[in-house]
Amino acid sequence: MVFNSATDLFDFSTKRVLCSSNKRKTVCLEGRFPNSGEPAIIFLEKLPISYKTAQNLCNNSILEKSYNSVHNYECTSKLSLNGIKISTIYPATQKHIKKYESQPMHIIDETSNLYINVTLPYITSESFNLKWVYNIFEHKAEEESIVYEDTNTETGFILLPDLKWNQKQIENLYLLAIVKPRNIKSLRDLTDKHIPLLLNVRDKVTKVIKSKYGLDESQLRIYIHYQPSYYHLHIHFTYLQYQAPGIFIGRAHLLSSVIKNLELIPDYYQKKTLQFIIKETDGLFLQYKEKGLVKEVVKEEEVVKEK
Repeated sequence: MVFNSATDLFDFSTKRVLCSSNKRKTVCLEGRFPNSGEPAIIFLEKLPISYKTAQNLCNNSILEKSYNSVHNYECTSKLSLNGIKISTIYPATQKHIKKYESQPMHIIDETSNLYINVTLPYITSESFNLKWVYNIFEHKAEEESIVYEDTNTETGFILLPDLKWNQKQIENLYLLAIVKPRNIKSLRDLTDKHIPLLLNVRDKVTKVIKSKYGLDESQLRIYIHYQPSYYHLHIHFTYLQYQAPGIFIGRAHLLSSVIKNLELIPDYYQKKTLQFIIKETDGLFLQYKEKGLVKEVVKEEEVVKEK
């Protein structure tokens, strides 16, 4: 969605809050834009306070006592110092809405057999559209956003800023390296033959980040998601001090560990039981539940009845 005037957002009609996070200072809204029959999603995120912004806040703010204490204040500053990053999805499909909607979560222990018999058939049957990825490779989309490109078809990649990063401050740096080989869906497909690809991505991206943004490799969190948001291998690069979504156990696998695992056991990720966290309305979760593969807690009243 591209805003044509300053009034566009004011006219957004909010239907409900899909999710919010006090820790990350974010809120995700479902609603509609004027004269539109299609749903839309707006994601608002408070921008990190940089050193320069902190200086300006101190010099251009009004403080009021708060919480009946002489040590706590509420700070009112100029709007320009109180920035909020806004991302939009329009039109938003039900899949988009479910992705951002706050829902109960579950953890799945996916063995190699479960991957072959449940996860892989689901991925295949869904036929997730990757046309947008190939459009980026062919420079039909996002060309102006490309930070770096390695054109080698075996070990190459395209480096782009994640949508969560507006590239205006280092405090929440977030880049994605999308690999050029088209036959690697996820972590499960990686073997020792992909080590040169992974090393090339790591080494070149860290050099680019050092050159452009001044951060050392030791200041970066480099990881792969499982399950991923889309099934074409991509690698995340974030500033270590940024608490980006999806960095925790149950989804993020550090690239350094992935490489070491493949060096020790060439088919490690074909054998390994992988845990992943998933929303209970996700199609993949429903497949596991229908097959009786989700452990459910027996309610207390049901235990009493059995007695």
